[in-house]
Amino acid sequence: MKIVGFAANNGLRLGVVDGDAVIDLQAVDAAVPADLGEFLGRSNGDLSPLVDLAKRAPASARRPLAGLTFGLPVARPGKIVCLGLNYLDHVKEGPQRDNIPKFPSIFFRVLTSIVPHLQPLIRPKVSIQLDYEAEMVAVVGKRAKHLTMDNALSCIAGYSCSNEGSVREFQRHTTQWTMGKNFDRTGAFGPWMVSADELPPGGKGLKIMSRLNGNTMQSDNTANMMFPLPETLVYLTKGITLEPGDIILTGTPSGVGHARKPEPVWMKPGDTIEIEVEGIGVLRNPIEDEKP
Repeated sequence: MKIVGFAANNGLRLGVVDGDAVIDLQAVDAAVPADLGEFLGRSNGDLSPLVDLAKRAPASARRPLAGLTFGLPVARPGKIVCLGLNYLDHVKEGPQRDNIPKFPSIFFRVLTSIVPHLQPLIRPKVSIQLDYEAEMVAVVGKRAKHLTMDNALSCIAGYSCSNEGSVREFQRHTTQWTMGKNFDRTGAFGPWMVSADELPPGGKGLKIMSRLNGNTMQSDNTANMMFPLPETLVYLTKGITLEPGDIILTGTPSGVGHARKPEPVWMKPGDTIEIEVEGIGVLRNPIEDEKP
């Protein structure tokens, strides 16, 4: 099942993708939350009520997928947890090439740094070094703490795509990456969430790639993560309680712009960047300059 956030009727809505249409769940039951995270909190991660709603939707609840104004799959994630340095070839192409991590490299993004599918990413006034990063996203479905390898994936409701865009110049200012990872509207999340039952456990074994103006820049497989999702969840929940609607960005493969030869490739106005994860879909965003 593909669950999508979108804007209509002067507000946010939640829908289920059915072929070339979207079933507007609020048009079936006005009590359904518009934020998937809120719904997951109420249902303890159970998506079956949405399946039932979609099955009994009248024809009037269907909207064309074409022309939809996409929102984030989770409108207001409580935590945006990110992994750095999770593919060995990516580690080797960067400044940490001689420092292979022994533990997951965890940092956070803020909501104002993320835009939905088809919305423009913004190159900031202060730097041209806007880089792309293809990533698979895991969406937390229910509260979790002190997970084990046996039960880690039980908290995951589904998967999505992200472009974990980075302003490299500011990322390198200090040993802490927060500034370069959180410029307004420099990353993306979408186009929808695919329920976990439709993908391999942990999203393992999926092709992942980025394309800039149709040219493949990154191409790898999620099986090559140094810290696969179950191990990452176990590590995270030793200290952090995960809540419904939290999202986890699982790291990017090699081929990012700053490492391209003979010179770096930065995203610039007029470009289009696509992130594709097998079985999930394609996240697409144009690039624009920050306005005065």
